[in-house]
Amino acid sequence: MKKTAIVTGGSRGIGYAIAKQLGLDGCQVVIMATGEQKTYQEALDGLTALGIDWYYVRGSIDDQESRERLVRETVEHFGRIDILVNNAGVAPKERKDLLEMTQESFDRVMGINAKGTMFLTQLAAKQMISQEQVFENKGHIVNVGSCSAEVSSTSRGEYCISKAALTMMTTLYADRLASEGIVVNEVRPGVIATDMTSVVTEKYDKMIEDGVFPIARWGKPEDVANMVSLFCSDKVLYTTGNYVDVDGGFHIKRL
Repeated sequence: MKKTAIVTGGSRGIGYAIAKQLGLDGCQVVIMATGEQKTYQEALDGLTALGIDWYYVRGSIDDQESRERLVRETVEHFGRIDILVNNAGVAPKERKDLLEMTQESFDRVMGINAKGTMFLTQLAAKQMISQEQVFENKGHIVNVGSCSAEVSSTSRGEYCISKAALTMMTTLYADRLASEGIVVNEVRPGVIATDMTSVVTEKYDKMIEDGVFPIARWGKPEDVANMVSLFCSDKVLYTTGNYVDVDGGFHIKRL
């Protein structure tokens, strides 16, 4: 029997790399994204070419009906949920000084990154608990956070706050679900080459050139996917509530 993994925001960037890697690990993969399936068909066909069983659900995690449909259709299609990767997230549409941040921007970012993740995890965890245990444990949940959980960016405060909230979610769910046989961990990407960072390429190029990152290169989506893969494997059964920085050593304090 194969494990079934849900990857939110799995149509491109880090999410697609995660979906692909989990598929190569032998999982059946359910991808949720906001666009029509045809928008991502080339990428999805790439999974098929690799022999990966996938299923696509259109929706947004900040919408209750979408969250419920994602869980329902996953169980209907593959029979169970063994892995949840909370990857979906957004940055503010416009970077603004903290003193100019709008309530609308705050609500949008928090609604997707924090509220949506919170309540999708709740639904998926209940499904994991209810189903027959056929693997080493009942489930793995991995939150894709960010170095922004601790690193201040005053031009996108709502994003930093949402990622800090995700870290506490990791702690809370790890505590609550340990007795249920479900482990919960977090991966914190640093500067990864994706659509989200493409708007500030020059800034990060200069930081890399100036030696801010001990491993002096851009991170790749595959760097994150490989760590998520480990956290979702049966090699990680006695570790919960932890995080790993995938940031080229950016977190290291240096003199």
